[in-house]
Amino acid sequence: MAKRLGPPILLGVITILALVFLTGGGTDDKEIFRETFQVDAVYYDSGHVEISYLDRSGKTDSVVMEILGMEESFQKTFSDSEFIEIVPFPNTPKYGWAIHPIVLEIDHVDLGHVQLKTEIHPLGEPVRPVIYSRP
Repeated sequence: MAKRLGPPILLGVITILALVFLTGGGTDDKEIFRETFQVDAVYYDSGHVEISYLDRSGKTDSVVMEILGMEESFQKTFSDSEFIEIVPFPNTPKYGWAIHPIVLEIDHVDLGHVQLKTEIHPLGEPVRPVIYSRP
């Protein structure tokens, strides 16, 4: 029987993208991003993920949120500086939550175009780090 290589390859691609975000796309003003934006993605045993976003400055024009690695792509656009989105996730992923990163493309009045990436974590576990970048 042939092994399925899709999930391990996908995990490798996501890891490489995370490294690119960390090393190539960043600027020196990450502290202003940490002070301005708050994002979290929590998995609940009832079979859903709660994704919350807050722009403390209130100057978000729009946010495009995407959950990568899903069988059917999930993407939604918001036009507010704060939102909570509930997304059904009936099963925990076989290869861990890292294969389903949450990516936010933000248009901000003062900061311009900003990208945020984080991972889902189960309820009760620590919030995952957020990667900030400017394209």
